[in-house]
Amino acid sequence: MSPFTGSAARTSDWRHLRVDLADGVATVTLARPEKLNALTFGAYADLRDLLAELSHERSVRALVLAGEGRGFCSGGDVDEIIGATLAMDTAQLLDFNRMTGQVVRAVRECPFPVIAAVHGVAAGAGAVLALAADFRVADPSTRFAFLFTRVGLSGGDMGAAYLLPRVVGLGHATRLLMLGEPVRAPEAERIGLISELTEDGGADEAAARLARRLAEGPALAYAQTKALLTAELDMPLAASVELDASTQALLMNGEDYREFHAAFTEKRQPKWQGR
Repeated sequence: MSPFTGSAARTSDWRHLRVDLADGVATVTLARPEKLNALTFGAYADLRDLLAELSHERSVRALVLAGEGRGFCSGGDVDEIIGATLAMDTAQLLDFNRMTGQVVRAVRECPFPVIAAVHGVAAGAGAVLALAADFRVADPSTRFAFLFTRVGLSGGDMGAAYLLPRVVGLGHATRLLMLGEPVRAPEAERIGLISELTEDGGADEAAARLARRLAEGPALAYAQTKALLTAELDMPLAASVELDASTQALLMNGEDYREFHAAFTEKRQPKWQGR
């Protein structure tokens, strides 16, 4: 993500999200607990725009995406979105669906690790948001449900048909996207959908702990690792190893690589600069 921006002003006024920045960690909380954090048109747009803004902020080293109240996110708001989309023409519907996909792309393409702190329900678009994160830290109350076929739509929404097979394999992904049945935490951990299963109520704390660890680490190395994981999903081996070689050559000219050697020689912990 380029640090260069146009004339549009940045903002700290996010109407549909709560955003906290501290010590290199951005914590973004979906804050409609009375609706199980159901997403509105504005919430999708705010997530898209916020991730773009934070991607320009070199001070952000990691991001936690959480949900307030009883669950992570119940998906798109039935009243505010489904009702409204029934009155839209094809061009308007395409614009809306492209916007939701832009949110997922923003999660995957932002230059810092994203950790989903999941508890309770993560359904529909909420399940895909968690899926798009680099890490999913969840407590035992968590249940994922990719509900799109249950409302008469394709299970391949917001990039789910691309991402889910790469996380859990084609067989599990077919079952989850086709049938839309909920997957509770123990099975989600078994099939690889959960990165870390915590104790009851422990997802937020564990996600914050992981975010602090990442924020204190070599940010440029993490950013390039994330970029390569995404870029190389569909590359042949020859292209992948060439891209790896080019990336490593650049990082070997970086300050963090020199700092590691100095710290190792001096028998101390590295002081990572993210450069």
